[in-house]
Amino acid sequence: MELTRSIVSRLRQYVGDRRHAKRQKVRLPFSLSMASSAKGLNGARRIQSLGGHTLDLSPNGLALIVPAIRLGDQHLVGEHRTLNVKLELPSGAVEMQVTPIRYETFEEHESQSGYIIGVKITAMPEEDRATFTAYVSELIERKR
Repeated sequence: MELTRSIVSRLRQYVGDRRHAKRQKVRLPFSLSMASSAKGLNGARRIQSLGGHTLDLSPNGLALIVPAIRLGDQHLVGEHRTLNVKLELPSGAVEMQVTPIRYETFEEHESQSGYIIGVKITAMPEEDRATFTAYVSELIERKR
């Protein structure tokens, strides 16, 4: 399975990327979580989270770099999986729900390894969407 992901990743480099929205390279911290069925002693759900940073983003999706592909006993990428992401923009945090589309092993030099998870943004509060869209537009304008 890892070999297949690696081959597809390399093909994208040579054949071209079919994504429509131009990705903007930017490193922003985030935390992600998913609802856990584990209950604490008081009966409340314990929500585990995992931190990481972005590799790039577009108006419709993100490439997330995480140190592990599992959160507790659950795999982050799977059919019908929804993740909650809290992304730290320079102007403040925004929250969104995302659906993982793909993942691959990430190794950058010897100092950092983990996984890249490509996600599609599926839901966002209106105010957060406006803030996020303005930030992405600003990145695009700076590149011009």
